[in-house]
Amino acid sequence: MKDLHEIFSEFKEDFPNVYSDYEALGKEIHEQSGPLSEKVRWLLKIVISGASHHPLALETHIMKAREKGVTDEEIRHALLMLIQTTGFPTFMEAFSVLKRMKNP
Repeated sequence: MKDLHEIFSEFKEDFPNVYSDYEALGKEIHEQSGPLSEKVRWLLKIVISGASHHPLALETHIMKAREKGVTDEEIRHALLMLIQTTGFPTFMEAFSVLKRMKNP
């Protein structure tokens, strides 16, 4: 997947060793460290990014989740979970990121 955000490409160029270690850790955690299905793992990353107010990470996780077959309906349902746990404004912020992204 092509980098969604130019700043991430710049990070990889400026800090190749840090990026390599970061990527290896992410792969280990995402793929090897537990029993959750891939779909559940992507939905968790989406909700965590939304709850943490990290729109760049949220966009990236939405794109990667879509590539793995997660539907926008599933993403919207996961984002709705933010309302009762982190509040309506947090949901609206995350939902607006999803709405700005065109589903391919």
